[in-house]
Amino acid sequence: MARLRIAACQIDTHVGDLDGNVERVLDAYRAATEAGADLAAFPELALTGYPPDDLLLKPGFVTANLEALHEVAAATGDCVAVIGFVDLDRDLHNAAAVCAGGEVRGVYRKCELPNYAVFDELRYFGRGRQPETLYSVRGVPVGVSICEDAWSPTGPIADQADSGAEVVININASPYAEGKPARRERMLATRAADASAALVYVNQVGAQDELVFDGGSMAFDADGTLLARSPQMVEDLLVVDIDIGPVYRKRLLDPRGRPVDEQLPVLEVSSTPVTGGDPPAHADGPIAHIAPVMAPDDEVWEALVLGTRGYVEKNGFSDVVIGLSGGIDSSIVAVLAVDAIGPDRVHTVAMPSRYSSDHSLSDAEKLAANLGVDHRTIPIEPAHAAMLEMLAPSFAGLDPDLTEENVQSRIRGQVLMALSNKMGWLVLSTGNKSEAAVGYATLYGDTVGGYALIRDVLKTRVFALGRRRNERAGHDLIPDAVLTKPPSAELRPDQRDDETLPPYEELDPILHAYIELDHTASEIIAAGHDAEVVRRVTLLVDRAEYKRRQSPPGPRVTGKAFGKDRRLPITNGFRG
Repeated sequence: MARLRIAACQIDTHVGDLDGNVERVLDAYRAATEAGADLAAFPELALTGYPPDDLLLKPGFVTANLEALHEVAAATGDCVAVIGFVDLDRDLHNAAAVCAGGEVRGVYRKCELPNYAVFDELRYFGRGRQPETLYSVRGVPVGVSICEDAWSPTGPIADQADSGAEVVININASPYAEGKPARRERMLATRAADASAALVYVNQVGAQDELVFDGGSMAFDADGTLLARSPQMVEDLLVVDIDIGPVYRKRLLDPRGRPVDEQLPVLEVSSTPVTGGDPPAHADGPIAHIAPVMAPDDEVWEALVLGTRGYVEKNGFSDVVIGLSGGIDSSIVAVLAVDAIGPDRVHTVAMPSRYSSDHSLSDAEKLAANLGVDHRTIPIEPAHAAMLEMLAPSFAGLDPDLTEENVQSRIRGQVLMALSNKMGWLVLSTGNKSEAAVGYATLYGDTVGGYALIRDVLKTRVFALGRRRNERAGHDLIPDAVLTKPPSAELRPDQRDDETLPPYEELDPILHAYIELDHTASEIIAAGHDAEVVRRVTLLVDRAEYKRRQSPPGPRVTGKAFGKDRRLPITNGFRG
């Protein structure tokens, strides 16, 4: 039985950093070669980073990407490299180059272009025709496909298998969403078994603006059995030996019948063929490693950490600053930031007002001490009093209301932005998805910042993540009082969130249905939720769209996040 050694190069690319991406690819290629790989596969659009978006409208960028490809190809030897890049032939194509012996030996163009959720590939790319060739790697016919091509049961992988592909390489930039890794694995196992071909899936890892790429590269045999899996959220070189046995018998017995289409030609890109009579290649090969799957709360936490680290590092920020109120949201953001970039680069600021409770200040100080971060206190009362005095003539005869509360939040925003401007620190905003959904946030106040870490995390999940992080720490890293006291903005005496909003245990399921599942208000009511509450909540969500358009981006961890994933009109008369 022949054996092919394949390296899935799970690397973190940087959109637009062509020189850096070339270096990352070549470093991984050298490591794969040293591991004895016959073929090294890299993520989708590895040379440009994913997604390049409107950089693709710049001809100079496309040309530079082609130059980067030839630089990488020139460095290849006997180990075949499959590398994602942007191809140009009258139209642009999301493509994979098959390189060996110092040159590009073939190009595959993506056929299935996603144009849903966060994907806009039809905006930029033309569809590739169905696969035009297979590639012979040490005598083994290999098919190449790209990301979405694998999700279609009748797509390119089926065509390649019909023409005799024994192995299919699928390169990806597949963004993370909670629950998606398990769905991917089930789909890929099915695709391998249906094709009766081994399948090697390599995914990007890292973060790009709102998107988090979780890695989790995998290899399956021709029966769909998982052979190896990379860990999530970290770079990895997954080296796996694929046994190549004759599968024609299984294909002959397939109830779907023999393929009748014209067979694809096979292009030899790597010589020294391995035949069934030869001893197994790489007899001392690596033991296939199947990385464990993370628990759901741990997976979301690490995705948030990865998203934060990627945004901070790739945008060149040295440090971050957080307004630390002593509440659960800002506490979670502070811990995430420390996990992402370390305590020496995290600064927290308590900004008490006349309504701040003593326990809020002490909880913030205790958390900062537990984390070992720089913490300072800047009271906002002088600015608050001055603002009220300045506005008093215009507000004469009017009762205090939300206006005076928002003044405090905007002062805090000004303090954080002043520190950011003076020190060069990135402000991390602390609003969660529940608050962003219903507009329970002050525009130009607690919405200020460059990155919103928990923007896609509902409030009930924020509490769950905090409890789980303490479990992992083995002690109350986040003070217990922070996890147990009633949420409050503390902008008026004895204020509590549940005086203004439904309890989060009631609110969050409605938000999940309305935002992430796209149910109408009528459908949510029909599912058993209180009609008056549903109508009020969905109206608040619709009316807050203008605020979200002006808020900072944050990592996407659910099936539908605010931002490029959810594009509803601000001016909207539909109430459902």
